[in-house]
Amino acid sequence: RRCTDIICCVIFIVVILGYIALGVVAWVHGDPRKVIYPTDSYGQFCGQKNTLNKNKTILFYFNILKCASPVVLINLQCPTTQLCVSKCPDRFATYIDVQASYRYRPDQWNYFRQFCKPGFNNPRKSVAQVLRDEDCPSMIIPSRPFLKRCFPDFSTKNGVLTVANQTTFKDGRGKTRNVTDLREAANGINNVLDARSVGMKIFEDYAISWYWILIGLFIAMVLSLLFLVLLRFTAGVLFWIFIFGVIGIIGYGIWHCYWEYDHLKGIPGSDLTVYDIGFQTDFKVYLQLRQTWLAFMIILCGVEVIIILMLIFLRNRIRIAIALLKEGSRAIGYIMSTLFYPIVTFLLIAICISYWAVTAVFLATSGEPVYKVMANQTLCKYANLTCDPETFNTTNVTKLCPGAQCTFAFYGGESLYHKYIFIFQLANAFVFLWLVNFAIALGQCTLAGAFASYYWAYRKPADIPLWPLFSSFGRAIRYHTGSLAFGALILAIVQLIRVILEYLDHKLKGTQNSFTRFLLCCLKCCFWCLEKFLKFINRNAYIMIAIYGKNFCTSAKEAFFLLMRNVVRVAVLDKVTDFLLFLGKILVAGGVGVLAFFFFTQRIPVFAQEVPMLNYYWVPLLTVIIGSYLVAHGFFSVYAMCVDTLFLCFCEDLERNDGSTAKPYFMSASLHRILGKKKLSPKKA
Repeated sequence: RRCTDIICCVIFIVVILGYIALGVVAWVHGDPRKVIYPTDSYGQFCGQKNTLNKNKTILFYFNILKCASPVVLINLQCPTTQLCVSKCPDRFATYIDVQASYRYRPDQWNYFRQFCKPGFNNPRKSVAQVLRDEDCPSMIIPSRPFLKRCFPDFSTKNGVLTVANQTTFKDGRGKTRNVTDLREAANGINNVLDARSVGMKIFEDYAISWYWILIGLFIAMVLSLLFLVLLRFTAGVLFWIFIFGVIGIIGYGIWHCYWEYDHLKGIPGSDLTVYDIGFQTDFKVYLQLRQTWLAFMIILCGVEVIIILMLIFLRNRIRIAIALLKEGSRAIGYIMSTLFYPIVTFLLIAICISYWAVTAVFLATSGEPVYKVMANQTLCKYANLTCDPETFNTTNVTKLCPGAQCTFAFYGGESLYHKYIFIFQLANAFVFLWLVNFAIALGQCTLAGAFASYYWAYRKPADIPLWPLFSSFGRAIRYHTGSLAFGALILAIVQLIRVILEYLDHKLKGTQNSFTRFLLCCLKCCFWCLEKFLKFINRNAYIMIAIYGKNFCTSAKEAFFLLMRNVVRVAVLDKVTDFLLFLGKILVAGGVGVLAFFFFTQRIPVFAQEVPMLNYYWVPLLTVIIGSYLVAHGFFSVYAMCVDTLFLCFCEDLERNDGSTAKPYFMSASLHRILGKKKLSPKKA
């Protein structure tokens, strides 16, 4: 063996070093506090230590009615003054009422002014000027913190939306309004808050049932291993039971269609055609026609004949597929360590995801506070323009747009670094996709090398090398990093294009241009198909790399043409394997799920006293079912890779050898008997 695709290997290493450098730069310029802490209209963090806001951890909105939706609030784009406070209001009050009662009830003013701008303590200032300058809110309403922001304390009473059990409130401008006016500004808040309560209950269920969930996943692992071992003996039985079951069901369907067809004979109107009655929204009408059942019977007869003919003409290829499945089970039995390799792939992908997420957060928070003009008037020409809060009051903006404020909008900047943050985010996403695909490719090549060493061992298991999995991993890293990176690069480019197309489709979803939507739909479909095709090619190319140690392009070409020369076998093996593995996943997930259901619903008397008290028994139940399916998928993915590797080795064996003493077959005796070729040459002692 020698190193392959060296140029791509060098580029890959350089990109990784650049990716590390990007993370360092993002870490230097970024500030995750901008995500953790809400920011007020002055660009200051709420709750930050060693600042005036250290005890003010919640963001308060002066006029929440100006906010269109919770999304606007969370993104800090609400056109009203935002202030850091220590707690949310717990009562209804208006500035007009507080000012009127200031002399004889100063406690109300002391409570109200904590929601005014810092340092403001002039209750004698006219209401019009206070509201114009937004020194204080015109009103406060009972609120509760969510995402460290004050939202109206919505509740539903007898199907009526209320705030603190009231349906009306004063808006501080001389009007009495219904709390439904707050619905648009806080759309969906109540549901989200209810979801938060549900989330806490779910967390409690996980906290007291995690032990039993792990036991369920362990049972799933044992069942998965048991299923893989049993496939050596039951693969053929399971497949033929399914096939004859399908034939029987279709046969029953044919008989039922004929019975309905004959039963409707002589009934008035049953001899009409579908064309006579036209289109009907009630599809039961069509079931009263003999023509409908005749059509069903003809279709089912056609399907039945096709299946039977396929079984007749493809019987030998089906036997080969089943033999390869059994051989795969035998190979895994000799190299059990391969079943646990998916853990390595999982850890590598987890590292990639973590690094990408942290880098993305630091990049997103790389910037200085940007302030924009927030105007009450929609026709203000200065609205949404950048401004400087220190010099804003000296400009004529407040004169032309009364009530306009220079408030914090987002984080950004005008430097070269800040101008290219979007490009950096794109590069971060692209390298992330490249690394994830490389981790998957490394796993496929490693497993392929281990299973290829099993197939090409002349005397099994005596000639299987020691530690085949570790040896294969070492070869893949030492010689074929460039080839694996090359295949991962091609796939990452296509995936990035798909991400961009999804982004454009999301942005253009509201457009009325039908041609644009049609073009995007076609492009998305084409690149989806291209990605599936490349995954298929890459997978088989990695197998050829593991076997022969050639570069990526050569391996991909040889694998493709080898598969094309055996295209029928590929199709049969693929479908037989998919069916059996899918059946295994359903059996494992369903079996463990049924056991978990009986356990968590206290229907197993022996363990009734051990069942924890849960808010929702479906929380651990769904976790066990989904987790069991993923565990089974992890084990069966190794099995699928084993079968694919053995199949390519089998095809190569047929083309390169003829069963003679000089060129003996390396395939097992069962495969050789199915082929019915020359007698297997005696193996050396």
